[in-house]
Amino acid sequence: MTTATARHILVDSAEKCAELKTQIEGGADFADLAKQHSSCPSSRNGGDLGEFGPGMMVPEFDKVVFSAEVGTVQGPVKTQFGYHLLEVTSRS
Repeated sequence: MTTATARHILVDSAEKCAELKTQIEGGADFADLAKQHSSCPSSRNGGDLGEFGPGMMVPEFDKVVFSAEVGTVQGPVKTQFGYHLLEVTSRS
């Protein structure tokens, strides 16, 4: 079974998500921004979600995590929780 590790930043608007993505693309540290801005408890760990397989996260997550290029920041991704920036950190 394929597994992946990823980190994310959860915010309440697509605009905030886009703003943070621009900062990351400009060199800001993903983990630092997650700690400052993410409303998910994973923010304490820089947004790290650990390792998981298909079906363990919401479908919108799975679609991105199991198709996006490793190491790229994807988003905004809308789920019932809000808007996410996602970065796949590994996949096996």
